Amino acid sequence: MNLKSISAGFLSVLLFGCSKEETLVKNNNNMSAAVGSTTMGSLGRIGSTTDVSRSTTGGTLLMGGGTDVDAAMRWMITKAGGGDIVVLRATGTDGYNSYIFGLQTCNSVETILINSRTIANDPGVEAKIRAAEAVFIAGGNQANYVSFWKDTRVEDALNFLRNTKGCVIGGTSAGCMIQGRDYYIAQNGSVLSAAAMNNPYNVDMTLGRNDFLNNPYLSNVITDTHFDNPDRRGRLVSFMARISRDNGVAPSGVGVDEATAVCIEDNGSSRIFGTGLAFFLRQNGSVPETCVSGSRLDWFRSRQAVRCYRVAGTANGTNTFNFVNWTGTGGVSQFYFVDRGAFGVN
Repeated sequence: MNLKSISAGFLSVLLFGCSKEETLVKNNNNMSAAVGSTTMGSLGRIGSTTDVSRSTTGGTLLMGGGTDVDAAMRWMITKAGGGDIVVLRATGTDGYNSYIFGLQTCNSVETILINSRTIANDPGVEAKIRAAEAVFIAGGNQANYVSFWKDTRVEDALNFLRNTKGCVIGGTSAGCMIQGRDYYIAQNGSVLSAAAMNNPYNVDMTLGRNDFLNNPYLSNVITDTHFDNPDRRGRLVSFMARISRDNGVAPSGVGVDEATAVCIEDNGSSRIFGTGLAFFLRQNGSVPETCVSGSRLDWFRSRQAVRCYRVAGTANGTNTFNFVNWTGTGGVSQFYFVDRGAFGVN
């Protein structure tokens, strides 16, 4: 297994609806030694000290947290043309450097710790991201990413990288939670499904919309991670209910288990890698019957409020999902609903 370090010698569980990262790092005696970097916030770089320019293909990597999926990371490196990979985070260490560099040939991997708006607005940090062939956003607390990175040079650079330069942006756990154009901020702390369904406007239901990352195919889409925890399902439906009621759109949701990744191609097709499941949710017809502050959520619609397509990950990404027509292969269809504050599956 390839587990990343956020502190030395112990496991840390982060509770902001997002992220659990582990501290063990794969050893590889053939890796290049880490080299210094003059980039503000850099935790070090491994590989070549000189950037290269490589042909890239765009894409989005949604990873559910826990153990990283080697096949999905190799997919990212391949689409980066083996160029320069930049890892972004707001807490933690450089554990991803040796892991990514040891998976498959690439020119370099560098981790930048961006834990202030000063660093996020540094021209050198912006230039480093724009020059990369792929960016991977580590787990942690997505509230930090929104607080430190939104409306800064980092945000501009990420959207340039994905939509103008045509590169992959990926993320795990909290780094996945911010990939949708609708996103859960966890600004006041993590929300549990029971609380979300009991009052979809409670203080922990902090949502952002269309003002951060502009990933293709993720318009009106909100993501959730660590989805092998069944509690996440009711809250994702609650997020969608809020989007439906507040914004007048038919929302979609993507839930990803730990040790699982959804790799979205530039044409909207995707493959599911790993050992868990990915869940693709879409509003099935009408808005919630009841979605108001202080009342239990009721999104029943004859037990068919939200259509869900559940797909198992595999080692080679055999099973697929298409974000253009919202259909997949190798999966199972079901419906989710909320009956007066209680989650149900049909």
